[in-house]
Amino acid sequence: MMIPTMLNMDFSQHVVIETANMDWITSPAAGVLRKPLEREAKESGHTTSIVQYLPDSAFASHPHPLGEEILVLEGVFSDESGDYPAGSYIRNPPGSQHAPFSRQGCTLFVKLNHFSPNDLAQVRIDTQSAPWQPGQGGLEVMPLHHFETEHTALVRWPAGERFQPHRHFGGEEILVLSGEFRDEHGVYPAGTWLRSPHLSEHFPWVEQETVIFVKTGHLPLNSQSQLPDTDL
Repeated sequence: MMIPTMLNMDFSQHVVIETANMDWITSPAAGVLRKPLEREAKESGHTTSIVQYLPDSAFASHPHPLGEEILVLEGVFSDESGDYPAGSYIRNPPGSQHAPFSRQGCTLFVKLNHFSPNDLAQVRIDTQSAPWQPGQGGLEVMPLHHFETEHTALVRWPAGERFQPHRHFGGEEILVLSGEFRDEHGVYPAGTWLRSPHLSEHFPWVEQETVIFVKTGHLPLNSQSQLPDTDL
């Protein structure tokens, strides 16, 4: 399966991908597979992927010039700093380097080289034990990171919850972790990745309990100036 070198790098476009329907493709490391969602170049630059480490696979030590962000979806991910089971949220700052591996195998959501050069926080959060905070309506929110306009969190939606129509200042990116997310544009089962551009608008709701990973305020802006996106 041929994947173009540059993929989904027009941030003015809505993108919806059901990752469960994608084929795995090989990486430079034996036993490490990928489903690329957006990328600037084949092995460098801004990249977002679903990554699978087969049991006892490893990737050679490598740097992250503009940072690395990981959410462990399944299994246990490891590097020289420790072992990170499913639910672990990891941020390695610009200029960091590591040699990742997995003994039992794992599946990850990975974003590379998208940090501000000044976003230097190293983050390790076990989302299986971190507390939820009340959000708007019946939503529960688990903040993971924020820097300048960028906000990253898990959001848990109770069955039947509806959220007011709102715009996304600096865009919005969602990975549906469980359940089924909905808006007026479609229905998004677990594993769906969505990216909505600056000042896009929608009216989201769910019919069943649903958990999403969500980032807002991190995509390029157009020339318009608007109020920031409504906080969840």
